Amino acid sequence: MESGHESRSLVEKLSAPVDKIVDKHKDKLSAMLSGDGALGKDENVRRVASFCYPLLPGLLRLVVKEPAFIHFVMRHHEKLLARLVPPAPLPQA
Repeated sequence: MESGHESRSLVEKLSAPVDKIVDKHKDKLSAMLSGDGALGKDENVRRVASFCYPLLPGLLRLVVKEPAFIHFVMRHHEKLLARLVPPAPLPQA
């Protein structure tokens, strides 16, 4: 199990590269999440993580292996979804 320090360290290492990947591939990633109408389902988030992992800088991939990266994305998927999916419109009263 990760300690709080290890978890913060992983977030610091991965946040900026993941943000760059999301910015560059936003349309493709959004399609992966909503293609079957199951926005936010675990298997869709895993598919996005598997797509993003090879796009990480090589040195970062040496330090963070794919299972750890997928776990990171699964734990922080709300932030990822917020960047990829526009907020739902509020119902009109």
